[in-house]
Amino acid sequence: MKMPGNNVISPSYRLAPKNMGQRDTKKRPVVIDKRLIWTMAIACGFSAANLVYAQPLLAIMGNTFAVSIDRVGFTVTLGQLGYALGLILIVPLGEKYNQRSLIVFLACATSIALAFMALAPNIAFLIVASCVVGLASVIPELIIPFAVNLTPVKERGKVVGAILCGFLIGAPLASALSGFVGAYLGWRTMYWIASFLMIILAFALCFLIPDDKAAKHTIRYWQLLVSLWRLLRQEPVLQEVSVFGILVYAAFNAFWVTISFVLQAAPYHYGSEVVGLFGLVGFAGALAAFYVGKFTDRSNPRTINGGSLVVILFSFVLMWLTNQWLFGLIIGTTLLDLGTQSNLVTNETRIYGLQQGAWSRLNAIYIMLFCIGGSFGSLLGTFSWSVAKTDGVYGTTCILILIALGFYLFHGKRIQQWSLRKRHLSYYRQ
Repeated sequence: MKMPGNNVISPSYRLAPKNMGQRDTKKRPVVIDKRLIWTMAIACGFSAANLVYAQPLLAIMGNTFAVSIDRVGFTVTLGQLGYALGLILIVPLGEKYNQRSLIVFLACATSIALAFMALAPNIAFLIVASCVVGLASVIPELIIPFAVNLTPVKERGKVVGAILCGFLIGAPLASALSGFVGAYLGWRTMYWIASFLMIILAFALCFLIPDDKAAKHTIRYWQLLVSLWRLLRQEPVLQEVSVFGILVYAAFNAFWVTISFVLQAAPYHYGSEVVGLFGLVGFAGALAAFYVGKFTDRSNPRTINGGSLVVILFSFVLMWLTNQWLFGLIIGTTLLDLGTQSNLVTNETRIYGLQQGAWSRLNAIYIMLFCIGGSFGSLLGTFSWSVAKTDGVYGTTCILILIALGFYLFHGKRIQQWSLRKRHLSYYRQ
């Protein structure tokens, strides 16, 4: 029998290590660096561009196949639907299979689908190929959780903001490039270029991003899908950021879907070329994403959520009060984009503070609901314009943001209680 003082550890203690039940992430080397961040940001930008190329080309496509704009418009609609399906059906696979292999595979699949769009013999073939492009373009939703898993906790906001910066810049640049190429070289040439870019991206990602060393789930695919509802039901933070995402993106789209009506009506009477210039404010939002991401690492992300909602509400009120002056509209749209992208980055950062082994699924849930909010907002915006023109649009958007602010205020107590319970559980596990 060993006497006390002989430094012998009881067997019962050996069976209960300090971090039992938690993934040990301290031993995994941090491989994220500026080169890798830039690579991932560019990959997200190229992927986002795939969903935007068609928008300036719809009229040319319609002429090629001799169909109406309404019918060729399904090219964009089915592309967005494919993206939504990819969020649910493909993104959760990042927790079951090697993420680098999955990302490279999707880049190759996207390239093939874009080539099929360039070869489309009829409008039906084009629409189906567009849906496949959207389905395979969910690469950003795999890259972001992958990057966060390689990043120290205190730098996650900065990394998320930097990668989202590439994602947000990709869309307006793609729209400008697509319009230019379509006008001078034809819409099929644009899709051949896009296909070639995705092949280059696939090879670059294969060699430039590190192998995925994270532990993977062994549960079946259908169980991963079923767990999506359970995660949404169990995580109050996910519920909160999803509500913010739905309401903010609904208000954002309700405004932007009617901006052409606003600028072409009195007192502006501008043409489509001026309307297109308003898309340049997206660059301001992209820059905001980078700096807001860095700021969330040093402050309370939920406070930034509240501040972004106030900025968005102020932008709508400002445009409502100054809708007779173009200068007020420019300032208002810039503030709107800054607030919306700040809210997006903050929401994403808060998601990656939740269950580490479920980041892909958590992100898929959030982005899916975010997209639903945007679709709802587009319908709400056109309806509001038909009823009361600018008063209807601004009144609707203000109501949506006021609901979000009310939820922010009244849900705060529940978030505090959840945080305390989580802290206590973490203490007892240690």
